[in-house]
Amino acid sequence: MNTAPASANETETRWLTSEEQRIWRSYLHATTLLEDHLDRQLQRDAGMPHISYGLLVGLAEAPGGRLRMTELAMKAKITRSRLSHAIARLEKNGWVRREDCPSDKRGQFAVLTQQGHEVLDRTAPGHVTAVRQAVFERLTPEQQQALGEIMQIVAEGLQPDEAGADLPWLR
Repeated sequence: MNTAPASANETETRWLTSEEQRIWRSYLHATTLLEDHLDRQLQRDAGMPHISYGLLVGLAEAPGGRLRMTELAMKAKITRSRLSHAIARLEKNGWVRREDCPSDKRGQFAVLTQQGHEVLDRTAPGHVTAVRQAVFERLTPEQQQALGEIMQIVAEGLQPDEAGADLPWLR
């Protein structure tokens, strides 16, 4: 949208060029479709949304299958409230349990249960197939490399300095 600025402060806005706008909208369209594709696959195969799968994977990758709730929220880039609701659903399914932190009365750990490991073992093959078909099989090795480099640059540029930042996992 290249409309005339409404005030003097807006005269310095660097509007996206037509090509930048095309790229941006392609990115938004692709990421929305990809997230929906993966969410539908996980709902169909395991009855869970993509966010829950990510939480289970985060726990599976942690030493002893356990993480402090705040660490898990930070890893998932979600608010503590959203994490608490997601963990409650995972607990209801028997895939995760909470444990009190002995060194911090207010702290809790999320712990992957044996059932949680089993659901990941059953679900991971279909999920990796969906990711491979949706992304990697559509790209050349050079495009895959470029995509990885580009996403790394974007992520590093957006990674906030935690001091004073309004980060979801601190809310």
